[in-house]
Amino acid sequence: MSFSNTSAATIENAPKIHGGGPSIESPRSKRSPRSTKTNFELYGWLFMRLSGVLLVVLVIGHLIIQLVLDGGVSKIGFAFVAGRWSSPFWQSWDLIMLWLAELHGVNGLRTIINDYAERDQTRFWLKALLYTSALIVLFLGTLVIFTFDPNIGS
Repeated sequence: MSFSNTSAATIENAPKIHGGGPSIESPRSKRSPRSTKTNFELYGWLFMRLSGVLLVVLVIGHLIIQLVLDGGVSKIGFAFVAGRWSSPFWQSWDLIMLWLAELHGVNGLRTIINDYAERDQTRFWLKALLYTSALIVLFLGTLVIFTFDPNIGS
């Protein structure tokens, strides 16, 4: 018995299973035009991985510096923040953390909305609410970091 060409013939001649569920396209079939327009989901996936790694480094560095090297939570107050944000280094550090955390969270929630919101109108309004709130938080957070006045308390 020879098995050289029988596996290809067996696969081609195998009976097709037709069930009540959705059909799965062959991997070699042409892609739908919608899936070939942009690589937005690929870039979103890549952003989540890269921003997650960078956020871990920034947050752990922040915690070590704030809680271990600078004496703990008891020292954190208005004067402490005023002293930190007088340095462009700390302003940049906090700004990068703010923007990365916000965009990382928004991208994750956008994915959840796409996965679980069944109606197009529901998906539209949930995303509109998400993007609006994200813009407000980013704007206000950035505004506070750059316009923080350490003399306001005196």
